[in-house]
Amino acid sequence: MSAIFPLQRTAMTGKRVGWTAGGLLAVVMALIVMASTSQAFAHAALIKTDPADGAVLAQAPARFSLTFSEPVSPLVLTLVKPDGTPAPLTDFRLSDQTVEIDNPQALKSGTHVLSWRVISADGHPVGGSLLFSIGAPSEPPVVSEAVDWPLRSAIWIGKIFLYTGLSLGVGGAFALAWLAGEARAGQRFVTAAVLCGLVAAPLSLGFQGLDALGAPLSHLGQPVIWRTGLGTSFGWTVLIALIALGLGLLSLAGPRVVARPFALAGLVGVGVALAASGHATAAEPQWLTRPLVFLHGVGIAFWAGALVPLGLALKGSSAHAAPFLRRFSRLIMPVVAVLAVAGVALAVIQVQTPVALVDTAYGRLLLVKLALLVFLFTLAAVNRWRLTAAAEAGSTEVQRRLTRSIGVEILIVLAIFGVAAGWRFTPPPRALAIAAAQPVSVHIHALQAMADLSITPGHAGPVAASMIIMSGDFGPLDAKEVTLVLSKPDSGIEPLKRAATKPGDGSWRVDNLVIPVPGRWTVRLDILVSDFDMVKIEAPVDIRP
Repeated sequence: MSAIFPLQRTAMTGKRVGWTAGGLLAVVMALIVMASTSQAFAHAALIKTDPADGAVLAQAPARFSLTFSEPVSPLVLTLVKPDGTPAPLTDFRLSDQTVEIDNPQALKSGTHVLSWRVISADGHPVGGSLLFSIGAPSEPPVVSEAVDWPLRSAIWIGKIFLYTGLSLGVGGAFALAWLAGEARAGQRFVTAAVLCGLVAAPLSLGFQGLDALGAPLSHLGQPVIWRTGLGTSFGWTVLIALIALGLGLLSLAGPRVVARPFALAGLVGVGVALAASGHATAAEPQWLTRPLVFLHGVGIAFWAGALVPLGLALKGSSAHAAPFLRRFSRLIMPVVAVLAVAGVALAVIQVQTPVALVDTAYGRLLLVKLALLVFLFTLAAVNRWRLTAAAEAGSTEVQRRLTRSIGVEILIVLAIFGVAAGWRFTPPPRALAIAAAQPVSVHIHALQAMADLSITPGHAGPVAASMIIMSGDFGPLDAKEVTLVLSKPDSGIEPLKRAATKPGDGSWRVDNLVIPVPGRWTVRLDILVSDFDMVKIEAPVDIRP
């Protein structure tokens, strides 16, 4: 994310500036719509439940289990009874990617809802629910899943102000300490940006806690909200960001002898804070993604932080403006190179395929950001090679042009911050691909035989099925033949029958199988126990799109 050099058009009129500002506002409004196109975005995907969603059980289960595509930590687990009464479930255990939940109460007949809310590895909350019935289905209780638009807006705005504090504030403090020399232009603005970040950081932590627990804004003052937010990976981001902001403020207020080390430590803190949580840092391999995020964050703060002090120095025709611009121009080229390499590498890791740029909300936001960056980099190149030399030589007219263009550039920077904040609500294609590749599994149990069946991947299209066959009491079962039968009468699809093979590892497999449509299928296993004994067991299985 960066346009690095002071940007300007040779003849930027007031009308053109207004047009640009209006265009940026339209971009931000488009972002809000794009970031809110779905009520819930999954960062960790639920891939298996016990009981299965929609299952009808003869008796209440002693425990429930939820298996996700990555390790999670439960936040809220609730069992909603047929009469709508919620009962919290507080006794659970974590086993790799599975949450095992004890059911301490006897359940009456009817349809129940198991509502869950967990925090995923990238620090973002994920929620959902599954239905199961005891005895016979009844009218399911209503569980509201409406989007809390005030909270979502608060999270988005809080992110923008936090980015502003870190980049324009701490980055601005670094520019004043290391690049501006004796120039003090922009110090008030930089101080205000740092203070803005100091307010936004703790508020964002509270908003994280609200979102994690699914609570409204009115609950912001409750201690449990803050404890929950602090317990997520975003809590580390906020704590480190507060330290970085404090160091930036000390560099502005303290004597010049300590300004440089404080400002440098603050700039490093910006990178560490951004690398502590988020989509990119949760991606593998983390030995690569976390340093890339660090470099990206430091580069953004270096570039964006210098804009306002440099622009105001040029506007005031300060004697220190030309040396300031010279230092900035000399250092910015390697920063641009590192920033671009880190940004491209992170984009490739997160998006993975070109089609995901169009097919996913994350990819569409990335396209918006790239469009802004193309505009900025094009103008930056023109200014770097055609205007900088004249401005460094003291040309008053060129300096005024650079000052006007910096104002437009800051607007674009804020729009890019808005795009980056919108990613808070969109899972990256990388996470979606991991979830899509997860198998669907079902345990089929009957008196004569049982089986553990997995279909990989668990979505429509080419798949492979793996089956472990056992006797009704979990003992070994030496079947002579196993046939897999998949049927979906409601879609008019005739049963798909495939003979399974036994590769030698104790399981049975069916390869080169195509499931044509998603939805609820009935899977049946025809198990030939002996020449005269055939056992048939079946269960429903949900195939993802």
